[in-house]
Amino acid sequence: MKGPLFYSKILLFGEYGIIRDSKGLSIPYNFFNGALKKNDNPSAEAIASNASLKRFADYLESLENEKTNLVSFDLKSLKNDIETGMYFDSSIPQGYGVGSSGALVAAIYDKYAQNKITVLENLTREKLLELKNIFSQMESFFHGKSSGLDPLNSYLSIPILINSKDHIEATGIPSQSFDGKAAVFLLDSGIIGETAPMINIFMENLKDKGFRAMLKNQFVKYTDACVENFLGGDMKSLFSNTKKLSRVVLNHFKPMIPEQFHEIWQKGIETNDYYLKLCGSGGGGYILGFTEDLERAKASLKDYKLEVVYQF
Repeated sequence: MKGPLFYSKILLFGEYGIIRDSKGLSIPYNFFNGALKKNDNPSAEAIASNASLKRFADYLESLENEKTNLVSFDLKSLKNDIETGMYFDSSIPQGYGVGSSGALVAAIYDKYAQNKITVLENLTREKLLELKNIFSQMESFFHGKSSGLDPLNSYLSIPILINSKDHIEATGIPSQSFDGKAAVFLLDSGIIGETAPMINIFMENLKDKGFRAMLKNQFVKYTDACVENFLGGDMKSLFSNTKKLSRVVLNHFKPMIPEQFHEIWQKGIETNDYYLKLCGSGGGGYILGFTEDLERAKASLKDYKLEVVYQF
């Protein structure tokens, strides 16, 4: 048995902001993927994944009982497949902000959901929201609170524009230019990040009036502008607003940035060689970088491994 592949994702813009109704832009990242599999000689990872799937199946059963109108699964087949050794074989690093649990949720929904919404139908706004809501409930098993966007992106494998909580749509993004100088890249922090503690810090900060004002007047404002600039192909404004966003994150989201990257983050803002931002909830994993000159960024960050996500 080998199921279809589900890919990782990158939220280019919108981390934390979408909790406060900012815009967001999420794109599939095909470098990593995962699939449901069975194997006669399972590795230690496969055995651990199988045990995790068992707990997830129990959670889905309780979810179905609690929220009867949300989604129903073929639980008998799911549990039978888990009993006979099914696991999620994934190259997506966990705790790196690229949607490892999202791909798993998408794979389980795809194989076991009954009356599922398929990728082939006309994806109206209502259907996208319904899928997002289902995925949000499913993925909450892993994170405590999930927007449902990671599984949605993995399931559909198309860029998704978040206009607000209740308004999401599939979108097109400017085509890549592989000889372009500008790029979006990933920087490996070498640390595994945990989503739940980071979200808790953010929720705690929201109790502060000054923090809420900063979010609205700076963070959300620059995030929205970056999304519009990127989709509109206005690269000059994009880099100007990404720099502002990078500075706001450094000043107000310090706990989400691993300490050894504070200086590198500041250096990018000062030199304009690159601008860094959070990839997912932060606390470790990948850091997202934007540069107008990839070669210059590589030279400036020569001690780090850069993975190019998108060139333009």
